[in-house]
Amino acid sequence: MRGVVFSGDRELSVEEFPQPEPGPRQVVIRMEAAGLCGSDLRPYRSSPEALGPRTSVIAGHEPCGTVEEVGAQVRKVKVGDRIMVHHYSGCGHCQHCQAGWTQLCANGSKVYGSHAHGGFADRELVEDYMCVPMPDELSFEEGAACSCGTGTAYQALKRLGISGLDTLAVFGQGPVGLSATFLGAVMGARIIAVDPISERRRLAEGLGAWQTIDPSHTDPVEAIKELTQGQGADASLDATGIAEARANAVRSTRIWGRACLVGEGGDVTFEPSPDIIHRQLTLIGSWTFSTGILEELGNFIVQRQLPLSDLITHRFSLEHAEEAFKLFESGATGKVVFTWP
Repeated sequence: MRGVVFSGDRELSVEEFPQPEPGPRQVVIRMEAAGLCGSDLRPYRSSPEALGPRTSVIAGHEPCGTVEEVGAQVRKVKVGDRIMVHHYSGCGHCQHCQAGWTQLCANGSKVYGSHAHGGFADRELVEDYMCVPMPDELSFEEGAACSCGTGTAYQALKRLGISGLDTLAVFGQGPVGLSATFLGAVMGARIIAVDPISERRRLAEGLGAWQTIDPSHTDPVEAIKELTQGQGADASLDATGIAEARANAVRSTRIWGRACLVGEGGDVTFEPSPDIIHRQLTLIGSWTFSTGILEELGNFIVQRQLPLSDLITHRFSLEHAEEAFKLFESGATGKVVFTWP
């Protein structure tokens, strides 16, 4: 079968791998769609030395497909089931694994697409508890989006307690930020979308943003205060991982506001007294989601008949993986997915 691996320095290749065979509690997924995530750009840009053993690991952590084969002891799913993949495995016994938060495993978790073969392949071998049922009304492309980017945004909005009473500032309009804009608007909030790339601001407007801000030409903190009668946003979400954007997300919220950090990597510097303590700010970190939240999101989208497919702007086959990543890195896209006939 074919699989995409990162070679380093923005090089990747489509290589041949043996067909996976399931162990007693394992499942083979025939891939139908797999999404590109902003966090994929870090290994894509890394040097071969920094990647180390990852140069032999199939990339991709937003897989969605059909169960093709199951191990002898698998009872959770059956052949033919449509599933989304929660891309972590753990010990299966600690309190976090039992609650579906496998990435928090007390005995160490494994990330598929980094430590184990991921979803940029014709088939993927996963543990049975990683399989999350997907409603028939949800397309495979939408399921792939939910399997990381949109699911991450949904969990962050839940942690922020977003409602129709809120003005929410979303910093960064990549796949996670656009998902937060889309879902936040569905939840009734007024969304202020912040991004320097004009294509992404236009996408944000189409997905429900009330206002957009170009931070390369306007101070976003002052602009958000101006839009909110000098108060600031009720809540903010940073999906960039960029120090300046993180700090601006915190400083753009009103007194008694809430700020959520979602974008990975990098660093940030706050002044605790004026930025957080003296404004009674609630600062939240949110890292992806559980298996239960992923299933909840699929039902949320279907029951409300939400056009999540509007988030997806480009589709590629594995043979065009290099083209897909070059375009995705440019920032001039919404969600990008690999698809299979």
